[in-house]
Amino acid sequence: MSAPTEADAAPSLEEGDDAGASPHAPVTLGATSPAGRVLGYVWTPLLVGASWALLYWWLSQRELGSIEQRNLTWSNVRTAFVQHLDISLWATVFVLLIAIPLGVALTRPWARRVAPSIVTFASIGQGVPSLGTIILAFLIITRTGRNAAIIGLVAYCFLPVLRGTMVGLQQVSVDVVKAGRGMGMSRGQVLRLIELPLSVPVVLTGVRTSLVLTVSSAPLAAFIGAGTLGAFITSGFALTRPTLIYVGAVLAAGLALLADWLGGIIEDVLRPRGL
Repeated sequence: MSAPTEADAAPSLEEGDDAGASPHAPVTLGATSPAGRVLGYVWTPLLVGASWALLYWWLSQRELGSIEQRNLTWSNVRTAFVQHLDISLWATVFVLLIAIPLGVALTRPWARRVAPSIVTFASIGQGVPSLGTIILAFLIITRTGRNAAIIGLVAYCFLPVLRGTMVGLQQVSVDVVKAGRGMGMSRGQVLRLIELPLSVPVVLTGVRTSLVLTVSSAPLAAFIGAGTLGAFITSGFALTRPTLIYVGAVLAAGLALLADWLGGIIEDVLRPRGL
């Protein structure tokens, strides 16, 4: 199971400053030919489906012991999928609800003095290993596995969206903002009609990174009893049953690939035309 790199995966504030010097440079994030995009849309689900089908065929050819048979039932697999998606979905929702408004606020003139301190504080969550944030949430905040996993993943996956929002807004040309103000727009109108639309591509990049981090880190919730596909991995390790580990790893990796695939589609669909 692979996860994107941590702080490096998020756009940097320095990049946003440089981008502001060239406000009219075309944004090329994710830009591919139409044929390339269609191939990308089809290729990833096919790859994941083929890997899962191959895993099923491999299991059907093996003599499974009683432990494997008890763990690898359709009911258990379905429950693990639901737990995995439930934790990933709610963690992503809370990240978006918190990080985007906070990122907007920190780019306003009245908040720029405190912005570096808050970004540094947010970086702590990603500086700690994802397993560490989940276990800390379990030990300090709540002993409910599902809720602790969601809180830990929010802390871990918060930074890419926060930085993406800030960088996206900071790269908007000051001249464009002044032109909007000169046309009689209020600060709110400038934000809503000029700054946010122009920042969408960079914000979506941060959202995609955060989504993949969340889905790929969700198996760690198994360590605090929250289930997910990671439960097969922890059970297989504890019972020395490699088959369970393989099943959990392949299924979880497939979900992470699908999350990246979904994020790419969202980027293409929501990116304003002409950017």
